[in-house]
Amino acid sequence: MLNRFARAFATRVFTPVAHLLLRLGAGPDLVTAVGTVGVCVSALVLYPRGHLLWGSLAVAVFALSDTVDGIMARASGRSGAWGAFLDSTLDRFADAAVFGGLVIWYARGGEHQPTAGLALLCLCLGSIVPYARARAEGLGMRADVGIAERSDRLLAVLAGAAAVGLGAPRVVLTVVLALLAVASLVTIGQRMALVRRQALAGPPAA
Repeated sequence: MLNRFARAFATRVFTPVAHLLLRLGAGPDLVTAVGTVGVCVSALVLYPRGHLLWGSLAVAVFALSDTVDGIMARASGRSGAWGAFLDSTLDRFADAAVFGGLVIWYARGGEHQPTAGLALLCLCLGSIVPYARARAEGLGMRADVGIAERSDRLLAVLAGAAAVGLGAPRVVLTVVLALLAVASLVTIGQRMALVRRQALAGPPAA
C-alpha cells in the first residue's frame, strides 16, 4: 500500500521533469544509464571513505532516475522489452555498488567485520532474488512474490547508512543489514516454493 502511494506521489512530482528532459532531446535509456553511473560512483567513492550520509543522499538522488525514465518511456511511446531489460540489468550494477561500498568501508576504515560480512551477504542474496524471478519467467512460470522487493531493500539500506552517518550507533546499520539478509532469504524461499508448486502442477489443461 505504502509502495503504491509512494510510486504515485513520485510520478506526479517527476512528470514535469520527465517531459522537460524529453523536450531537451534526452531519451529514457540515457537517463537510465546516467542514473546508474551516478549511483555507482556515489556509492563506490563516498561509502569507502566513510561518508555514509552524503553517499546515501547522492545515491537516493540518482536512484530517482528509475522513476523518471519510466515516465519518459511511457510519454514518448518508447516503453518496451529493451527498456525493461536495460533497466533491470543496470539495477544489478547499482545494487552491487551500494552494498559493495559498504563492504569496503566496514572491512577497512570502518573496521567492523560483522557489518562488512552482512553487507556482502545482502549483495549476494540481492542478486539471487531477481534471478529467481527471471529464471521462472524464462521457464513460463511466475515468481512475483516476496517480502523484500528491490525498492524496499534499497530504501532500508540507504536509511540505515544515512542514520549512522548522522551519528546513530553503528549497530543500527548492522541490524538493518541483518534484517535485509533474512528478508531476502525469505523472498527467495517464497519464490522457489511458488515455482515448485507450479512445476508439480504441470502444464495447464488445454
